[in-house]
Amino acid sequence: MEEAIKNFHTQFAWTPKIVAEVKPPRMHKFVVGGMGGSHLAAGLLAGSKPELDIFIHSDYGLPALSDAKERLYIASSYSGNTEETIDFAQDALKSGYAVATISVGGKLLEFAKRNNLPRIILPDTKIQPRSALGFSILALARIIGDEELLAELLAFSVKLQPSALEKNGSELAKTLAGKVPVIYASTRNQSIAYNWKIKFNETGKIPAFYNVFPEINHNEMTGFDVISQTRKLSAPFHFIFLTDSADNPQIQKRMKVCEKLYEDRGLLVTEAPLVGDTALLKVFTSLLVADWTALHLSRHYGTEAEQVPMVEQFKKLVGS
Repeated sequence: MEEAIKNFHTQFAWTPKIVAEVKPPRMHKFVVGGMGGSHLAAGLLAGSKPELDIFIHSDYGLPALSDAKERLYIASSYSGNTEETIDFAQDALKSGYAVATISVGGKLLEFAKRNNLPRIILPDTKIQPRSALGFSILALARIIGDEELLAELLAFSVKLQPSALEKNGSELAKTLAGKVPVIYASTRNQSIAYNWKIKFNETGKIPAFYNVFPEINHNEMTGFDVISQTRKLSAPFHFIFLTDSADNPQIQKRMKVCEKLYEDRGLLVTEAPLVGDTALLKVFTSLLVADWTALHLSRHYGTEAEQVPMVEQFKKLVGS
């Protein structure tokens, strides 16, 4: 896992290629079907590039969309064997929709070959799907045909410096030791907060939760309006506020006020500002800090940082 984090920037030196007898149709609306780490890149892209019309489907079957025929259906499964994603791809093809696939191999690649579908084959570097966000987002940029986006991403092979961020993660891990992280962000940065949570879950093997502003101010925060009889219920939590100078000023104000209200009630809060010259650079810089934090928490607790044995056990039990 440490090597995967240190070498993350090198993923952006990879040039994705579409393998197909026929090129994917040029469309301006997309549905990405994927589970776990295989849909994370789509969420980050949708959040940082709101002008892109991307609908994310993490389930069996297809979403009910009024403009379904106007969309390219992209089945994304890192392993190529994700049950729900294969079902999504099969249903999309049966429905007569345009379909493309992204995977390392597996049944999804076989399905794409059998049906002459446009496909991108990801590098098989043996890393976990959550660690392959660079490969995944490059593949998406190529599939949707956004050359400007692709050029921006390819530059991250130089701009990102993962090792320089380890100290930030190590220090944050010390702050979070013995606590359950709760990550807060703006709605526009929801995918970043979700990725932080995933990294704590899968790398740290600890519970973690997330939510977004302004919705928090209408319900969740009242659950932390502690009195003597409920204080112990809030004691395990440590709140991480992902602040962003690009957020709506009212959202920034809400975060500041909420942070003060929490601290006034004795709750633990840490700010983790998003920094970078572009929205996507902010995304990946923040997520590298999350990676390092989760890794150092894993070391603190003595958990296995890379593999996800409970997921594998679950797959065997459900027969997928």
